[in-house]
Amino acid sequence: MSGNSIGKLLKITTFGESHGPAIGVVVDGFPSNFTVDWDEFQKFIDRRRPGQSNFTTSRNESDHFEVLSGIYQGKTTGAPITFIFRNQDFRSNDYQQIAETFRPGHADFTYSAKYGIRDPRGGGRSSARETVARVAAGALAIQYLAKMGIKINSYVSQIHHIKINQSYQFFSQDQIEKSPVRCPELAISHLMEQAIMKAKEKGDSLGGCIECVVQHIPVGLGEPVFDRLEAQLALAMMSINATKGFEIGRGFESALFYGSENNDPINSIENQKLNTSTNFSGGVLGGISNGMPLEFRVAFKPTSTIAIEQNTVDKEGNPTTLSTQGRHDPCVLPRAVPIVDAMTALVLLDFHLVHHAYFPSFSH
Repeated sequence: MSGNSIGKLLKITTFGESHGPAIGVVVDGFPSNFTVDWDEFQKFIDRRRPGQSNFTTSRNESDHFEVLSGIYQGKTTGAPITFIFRNQDFRSNDYQQIAETFRPGHADFTYSAKYGIRDPRGGGRSSARETVARVAAGALAIQYLAKMGIKINSYVSQIHHIKINQSYQFFSQDQIEKSPVRCPELAISHLMEQAIMKAKEKGDSLGGCIECVVQHIPVGLGEPVFDRLEAQLALAMMSINATKGFEIGRGFESALFYGSENNDPINSIENQKLNTSTNFSGGVLGGISNGMPLEFRVAFKPTSTIAIEQNTVDKEGNPTTLSTQGRHDPCVLPRAVPIVDAMTALVLLDFHLVHHAYFPSFSH
């Protein structure tokens, strides 16, 4: 199985399965001599942790980490950094039923067809449990970018048909964390909470969208053609479990406007950054950051594992039905917010290191 790594100068490789001994990540290329704030590190990881509320899975993993390499006396050494998270609260017996049956919406069939074998326990490698490794790597990147003044904040902007009133606002993390579903508009959050609970009571699930806004991003991140900033962000976001769509700035809606309506009028250049009256481009021109806030949206499908009976087939191709039991998120959006933050930070820090390699005097 290939495809377990992402990044160029800052590369992460994740490993482990949902019900194996541990999940982990190797972070290669992280700058040396950086002091890690371990309290903030754990706090960031805890935002993804299961069992936080009635809106998430009841699987109760502490998500305490172990450092195997790359850190000495609290500082990064420049060597590969390895984190592992021991799996503790897993119930493999919950998955005996699906060992012989393909779950609709899951990777069961494709894994079996491609590799000739699959680990049915919690989805194995395809489980969202893998994302704790990404969040650990992203927690480092977020701390590094924060020292540069870059702020990344993602939030839930839509669940099912319920949307916030205005897109691409920058909300503080305190505002976001006041909501159990991480929607910063509390009146809308309450409606989202009700919708999730109704779906959960029926044994069903809901999807939605997460918006990400990055402030104080420097000009020059991204490379033209294949390594455009938005292309690498799309790769990172679409690698997250349950993602089905990515758009930057106005995205698909831009197809509805004239060029005269969709271009961002340029007001001035301030501190070597572009200042435009609108930001329909999402802060990227020609694949390169222009100094305006980076703004994009990621769509997540409803959780595939539901208690409602569905038609499917067994591994011999015989028709059957399946009602999946176990502990699952009725909506993945609340716990996906820190994953989007983490993957954003990894892409941005990687591009910063690449740009600095070409332009050593580069400063935002």
